[in-house]
Order: sequence, then C-alpha cells, then structure tokens
Amino acid sequence: MRPDRFLRTLAGVIAAASLSGCLLGPNYSRQPVETPATYRFAATEVSDTANTEWWKQFQDPVLDQLIETALANNKDVKIAAARVEQFMGQFVTTRSALFPQISAGADASRQRASQAGAVRLPPGFGPVYNQFDLSVSAAWELDLFGRNRRLTEAARANLLSSEEGRRATILSLVASVASSYLNLRSLDRQLEIAKATTQSRAESVHVFTLRFEGGEVSQMELAQSQSEYEASLATIPQLETQIAQQEDALSVLLGSNPGPIVRGLDLGALATPVIPAGLPSDLLERRPDLLQAEQDLIAANALIGAARALYFPQISLTGLFGTASTQFSSLFTGPARVWSFAGQVTQPIFTAGNISGQVETAEAQQRAALLSYQKAIQVAFQEVDDALIQSQKLHEQLEVQGRQVTALSTYARLARARYEGGYTSYIEVLDAERSLFNAQLSETQTHAAALASFVTLYKAMGGGWVIAADKMTTQTATQTATPPADAAKPAASAAPTVQ
Repeated sequence: MRPDRFLRTLAGVIAAASLSGCLLGPNYSRQPVETPATYRFAATEVSDTANTEWWKQFQDPVLDQLIETALANNKDVKIAAARVEQFMGQFVTTRSALFPQISAGADASRQRASQAGAVRLPPGFGPVYNQFDLSVSAAWELDLFGRNRRLTEAARANLLSSEEGRRATILSLVASVASSYLNLRSLDRQLEIAKATTQSRAESVHVFTLRFEGGEVSQMELAQSQSEYEASLATIPQLETQIAQQEDALSVLLGSNPGPIVRGLDLGALATPVIPAGLPSDLLERRPDLLQAEQDLIAANALIGAARALYFPQISLTGLFGTASTQFSSLFTGPARVWSFAGQVTQPIFTAGNISGQVETAEAQQRAALLSYQKAIQVAFQEVDDALIQSQKLHEQLEVQGRQVTALSTYARLARARYEGGYTSYIEVLDAERSLFNAQLSETQTHAAALASFVTLYKAMGGGWVIAADKMTTQTATQTATPPADAAKPAASAAPTVQ
C-alpha cells in the first residue's frame, strides 16, 4: 500500500477509535440546592435595579467618576485579568493533547568516515560525503478512555472559574469604592461638626475668661468651659488622620498613589438608593463567587475521570515520512524516500498504589469542592439576609437619632438660657452640649452606615450590574481570554451532575 493511502486509512481508524472511546468518571450536573422561598428579612419596597449601575442612584457625579477610574486602573482588576489569560493558556495547552502533534525537520551535513575503522566503507564510497534529510513526523495519543478529555474539561472549568473570579474582583472593587467614599464624606461631616463645636466652645471660653476677670464666674466654671473646648479640639486631629488614611486607601483602590480625593455632594445631599428585587434562587446565577465555586467543583469532578483513566492502557501512534540522500539532486527522488509507522501500548500492571492514590485524592478534592460550593451558597443567603435587616434597622435607628439630635438641640439652648438667667449651674449646660455633640457625630455615622448598607446589599445580591461594570473596564483580557466555542458556554447551564 502506498504510504499516503496508508496515512489516510490510519487517520480514519484513529479518528473513529477516538470518537467511540469511553469517557471515564462521573459527569457533572448541578445538584438540587435547598433555597428558601423568600429571604428571612424581606423588604417591603423593592425595585428591579440589580442589572443597572446602582451606584448612580446616589446621584453624585464624583462617585460615578471615581468608580469608572477604579475599574480602569485598579491593580487587583488587572491582576485578575492576567490570571484569566494565564488559565486561557493552560486550557489551550491541555486541549492540544487531543490532536496530533506534527513537526517538520530538515538537516544537511558534511562529514568524513574513518577508513581504518571496524566498519569498512562500501566500494565507490569516499570517506568524505554529504547527508541531506527532510522529514515530517507526527505523534498522537489515542484518548480512548477520556483522560485528555477530562483534563481538558477541568482546564476549561478552571478558565471559567478565573473569569468569574475576575468578576468577583470587580464586584468587590465597586462596593469598596462606594463604601470608602461614603465613609470619607461621613468623616468630612464629622470634622465640620467638630470644628463648629470647637469654634462655639472657643467663644464660650473667651466670654468666660472675660467674666472671670470681672469676677462674674468662678475659676471652676472657667476650667469646665476650657475642658470642653479642649475635648472637642482633640477630636479634630483624630478625624483629620482618619480622613487622610481614608483618602490614601481610596487612592489605592483607584490605582494611583496616595493623595487627596475630589469631593462631590455632602453626605446629607446624597440620594437614598432603592432595595434591589430578587429571589434567593437568583443568587446561583447572579453572584460571581458562587459561579466560581461551581466551576471549581466541575474541575475537581473532571479530574476523577482523568485519574481513573490511568488504570487503562495508553496508546500512542507515531509516524515519519521524508527523504534522505547523500546528494541534494537526488533528495526528492523515489529511492531517497523514507518512512516509518509505529504504535505503542503501555498498560500499568503494578504501581504500588500510585494510581489508586491519585483516584482517592481526586475524589476527596471533589467532595471538598462540593461542600465548599454548598457552604458558599449558605453564606450568600446569610449575607443577603444580614444586609436586608441591617438596612432596615439602620434607617430606623437614623430616624430615632434624628429626633434625639433635635431634642438635644432644644435642651442645650434652654440649658444655656437657664444658666444665663441664673436658674441652673453651668454643669447642666456642659452636659447638654456634650450630649448634643456626641449625638451629632453618632447621627452622621449612622447616616453613612445606612447608605453603605445599600452598597453591602447590592454586593451580596450580585446581578447584571457586575457585567455593566465589567464593560466599563479598559481591559482587553475578556476578549483575549474568551474560550473557543464550547468553552465559552456558562458551565452552570451546560454542565453535567456529580455522581
């Protein structure tokens, strides 16, 4: 049979054998997950905003710009994108084992053979001669038992897991920038309160100093006034330190060196977002970390089949076709043609537990991945419930503290009037003003926490807004790392059940 016909016939046989080969190990499919019908702390007013850029509900253009800058420049996002490219390369490398490996070679040499050696030169063959070789070789391991296909399945799942990990990084980044900005505006407001209070107390100290010099008040009352002034004055550097540190942290999130941050609306001018709508079952498709955990489970499940395939024979085929001649002019003639075909079968007989150990390891890793996935789902439900109740209770607390600040303002005003009229001691004034100052700071902190609770809630519920944020990045890793054809499908819908 002619070599080219033999090659075509052999290739057909190999392809048929590979396609009909079995696939060892359990196929994956998502197991039923017990999900509550509703969240434990259900909100009364919800809106279908989980697929929109929710941070724009604060109606602060500066915050919008900060988030856009962070998505474009944050180093964690860039690192996550690089990891996607890394796993894309690993996927392509692993998948290449499913196809023949073909290479070509050419060689030209001039050499001299020994005339006094044990092997005599043939008649008419001089000691100095040329050698020309030209060949094409191929090697292919038949994947009859699915080992390479399982390894490719695992590599594909790792690739998709890295992509979901990148989206989880984006989710955390947006939430971190929004929370940091709200905390920064809260600290700014607290600093304003501290400075205003300190200024008011400085004026009181000045008045009391004049009165003390005129014999109208005692030294004790002057000292009390000075003490309260110094107490409020001491909070200013504390708040300024926190502001600088928050600015530095936010700068790093933006992908820049530490420095000042541009401000937008005051804390009180920020609009209140709405609670996003969604059912507990939606989390399985909306949260990147859950999709990532499932891809890790798919990869671990596929490695069981790859390990079990080691029990069975490994069949490899190699072939070479080319020409060899001592004369370049005759290199492409029929007599110069060389070819070879070979097959190799390797069957493990005794490995002292090597293969069984690998199978046991893969099965244990799959069980751990399954439990991690189940735990991640439970934690996700907990985070949403916690965020819902936190948002609800913080707003209730804010209303109470607002009424408290109003009452203490009245109390402080009346206490000072009573003192000026000689009806009470200065201690009552100090107590009223101290309580008002602390209540104002506490109300500001609660206001910021109430707004930040919406950030936490959107982060916990996930949703299409992550994809919207993803589109705002300047990275090209998504396009570069998109897996070919079958690998690009979401594993949650295309995947198989752990058996």
